[in-house]
Amino acid sequence: MENEKKRILVIEDNEILLSTMQFVLVREGYDLLLAKSGKEALSLVSDETIDLVITDLALPFANGYEIIDRIRKSSTNNQVPVIIISGYRDDNSIVEGFEVGANDYIKKPISPSELISRVRLNIGHA
Repeated sequence: MENEKKRILVIEDNEILLSTMQFVLVREGYDLLLAKSGKEALSLVSDETIDLVITDLALPFANGYEIIDRIRKSSTNNQVPVIIISGYRDDNSIVEGFEVGANDYIKKPISPSELISRVRLNIGHA
């Protein structure tokens, strides 16, 4: 049923990657909210019911770490699973992501099949 669709907030400033993730996730039956900046994302997090957040780290106005920190400290959506998708491949970036509250960390480039597998793992099957 339509109202049983899981809602995913995707935060990515790269238009091509955002479009690719949108295509893949909509095809799998997920409902998406899209944000191209930290500012847009924080507004959506406070106003919408969300089942999963996928965020880049390098974003305009607020980086991914700040977004996750704000989500974890918010009164709504503070338990939502968060997946980081980032080009930062160093251990410090990955560890910091988990320390601020991310549930998963995927290094770019990412394949559509890995994206779907990680989403299913973190959100459950729709």
